[in-house]
Amino acid sequence: MHEDFLLNGQYLGAISGDFIKVADKLKETSYLISKQGGYSYPVFLVAKVPLTMGALLIERGEVGNQWYYYAAYLDLLIQCGLVAKDNATAFHNTYKNPDEFCCLLVVDTDFINFVYVPYPDE
Repeated sequence: MHEDFLLNGQYLGAISGDFIKVADKLKETSYLISKQGGYSYPVFLVAKVPLTMGALLIERGEVGNQWYYYAAYLDLLIQCGLVAKDNATAFHNTYKNPDEFCCLLVVDTDFINFVYVPYPDE
């Protein structure tokens, strides 16, 4: 993982522009994953190319967005090998309130990194 991800304006701009378009659907899905699905730690994988993990939630271009969005949760990411099992405690400690923040796992050719984006005020 690259620690300088948050400093990369190219990605932040693209993700921020997309996030406004998809935030309501992501927030609703986060609620469904955690409250109705019984899975802790909802995570949304964000990628420019199709992925084989997670459940496709929003196609690229579906609402004028530049990225694909996939719904997942921590246990699934551990099973897929994206998060090491021994890093789960660190993930728990840094995970932000899913009612206020969306946990995105940005997957690109050069890096994979988590970013938390606050949901827009309603």
